[in-house]
Amino acid sequence: MAHWLFKSEPNKYSYDDLVNDGVAEWDGVRNFQARNLLRDEIKIGDSVLFYHSNTDPLVIVGTAVVTRNGYPDHTAWDVNSDHPDPRSTPDNPVWYMVDIKAKERFVQPLTVARMREEPGLANMLVLKRGMRLSVQPVKPEEWQLILKLTIADK
Repeated sequence: MAHWLFKSEPNKYSYDDLVNDGVAEWDGVRNFQARNLLRDEIKIGDSVLFYHSNTDPLVIVGTAVVTRNGYPDHTAWDVNSDHPDPRSTPDNPVWYMVDIKAKERFVQPLTVARMREEPGLANMLVLKRGMRLSVQPVKPEEWQLILKLTIADK
């Protein structure tokens, strides 16, 4: 089982939306590196940290689990979607997505500021300057420390 961090702007799709939807398609990713992770690496049962970006403060609000392996992102060939891409077709998909469902909402969201205080998270991708990737791997020791911090901060 692998661990991941998925970023979402809460005004576009929040953790509450995920809870309400039950299972959600993680669609609209339009970065090739993130696409490759969705297509090739992220698997059913993998764990996800749900990160609210473009908000103040920046926070991890909870966890989710992957419920479907990568498959073509059909929103790319839907001209009425929020993120169409005419290069992608059903016969030759460019973009991929996975399905996830909410697992646990943190009682107290974990802020980036709090994460920066932890030496064990110093190399975490989300804390690197300029790291804008919306889907990122999380090392097992980072995952465990984050879960420990969310319990300790309750």
